[in-house]
Amino acid sequence: MVGVVPASLSTYRKKRDFAASPEPKGRDMGGGDGHRFVIHKHWATADHYDLRLEVDGVLKSWAVPKGPSLNPADKRYAAETEDHPIEYIDFEGVIPEGEYGGGPMIVWDTGTWAPMGDVEEGIQTGDLKFRL
Repeated sequence: MVGVVPASLSTYRKKRDFAASPEPKGRDMGGGDGHRFVIHKHWATADHYDLRLEVDGVLKSWAVPKGPSLNPADKRYAAETEDHPIEYIDFEGVIPEGEYGGGPMIVWDTGTWAPMGDVEEGIQTGDLKFRL
């Protein structure tokens, strides 16, 4: 539905003070069929990478402590985090110290992704396979 804030963004919004943080609040929008991705390098409490996949009008997000690998045989632990608004796809900046996720963040890589199976099932079971 156009003009509706995805319910999944409520957790994202509750964790942030948008008067203090430069992060996008996210505008009211409907679902989408985009397949964009972004990998952020995030120097926070623990340096890590954040993988975000565009799914149904939001960015499904995971923190990846060891970062990506070019070797398909390598497995990486990814902790699912809260959904982020689509506008986060090109966010770069410094989240102030003391704010949730405080620290510098840059776009490390971006492009499109293709699912290798049912996306909803993969997210629910923790076994989402895809190609970047």
